[in-house]
Amino acid sequence: MRFPGKTALLWGAAGTVAAGALASAGAVVAAGALVRRFQMADMGGKVVLITGGSRGLGFAIAREFASLGSRVVICAREQDELERAAAELRRSGAEVLEVQCDVANQDQVAAMMVRVVERFGQIEVLVNNAGIISVGPIESQTIEDFQQAMDVMFWGQVYTTLAVLPEMKKRRIGWIANISSVGGKISVPHLVPYSCAKFASTGLSEGLAAELAKDGIHVTTIVPGLMRTGSHFNAHFKGDHRAEYSWFSVAATNPLSSISASRAARCIVRAIRRGQTELVLSVPAKLAVALHGLLPGPTVQVLGAVNRVMPGTGSERKERFEGRESESTISRSRLTELGKRASRELLQHPVAGR
Repeated sequence: MRFPGKTALLWGAAGTVAAGALASAGAVVAAGALVRRFQMADMGGKVVLITGGSRGLGFAIAREFASLGSRVVICAREQDELERAAAELRRSGAEVLEVQCDVANQDQVAAMMVRVVERFGQIEVLVNNAGIISVGPIESQTIEDFQQAMDVMFWGQVYTTLAVLPEMKKRRIGWIANISSVGGKISVPHLVPYSCAKFASTGLSEGLAAELAKDGIHVTTIVPGLMRTGSHFNAHFKGDHRAEYSWFSVAATNPLSSISASRAARCIVRAIRRGQTELVLSVPAKLAVALHGLLPGPTVQVLGAVNRVMPGTGSERKERFEGRESESTISRSRLTELGKRASRELLQHPVAGR
């Protein structure tokens, strides 16, 4: 009868120790998550900066923080839209500062930070929400579409995060939330530039969460599926732009495939207050992310099949059209009624006179 040699015994012992260590670490993480479910940070009086806060999801998040007594800073590129959003927030009693800023421009981000600190002294919560979307087949997308997506949804998050980190680290407390997307976990046909930027955002956010935990800074990666924010009115559509707008507006409005922006904002703010590492929003998004994690190859094959029934290239047109320029019989129908309601509530329509 043969007995294991010393090397085998050592390897076996090492494996047992490693498995025990992993199990212990898992138990600690699980216990911490359980504790966080019942402990939420008080956001009363905290200074919260929300990029892309003048409309859509950003405005909904600003409204939710304002209801908790936070001092809210919203930034966006259009001054008139900022003023309209700030006026709406002030009507509910919120203390608001609106700052015109293109987060893709590092100098403008730096200038914004100076203004916020001059007004409020510090930034305690950063919500990187600003985003753009270009919908259309790959033949219609240009290098500029990819660059702009990365500039806003990756570099914009890098610029703002690096600007707030020194003071957060000095105080050894802070909250950062990065709005990614299910498109930052699964690359979806006709949204390739958007997905590329959101994948980069997810990587940034997860890396920050791991590195900054030791400094008392909580980083939350938000992974929404489709939301009824009315954002399709301001998205860009390419190729056969009316057909692209039709499917996108219905998908972003249908209650079976999308969730309301108000509910999403409540869930996002709750996750930030708990210091949650990741939040995937909506049942369809959770199922899609889980399926892709288990079966990435088959998931891509399914998406390839879906792509075959999506609109064609529209003579490979590369011009951009906004949603309001791409209306069709379908987008005007009752199928998109909830989206129209959301667009009015969340200030997605242009300011009068523009």
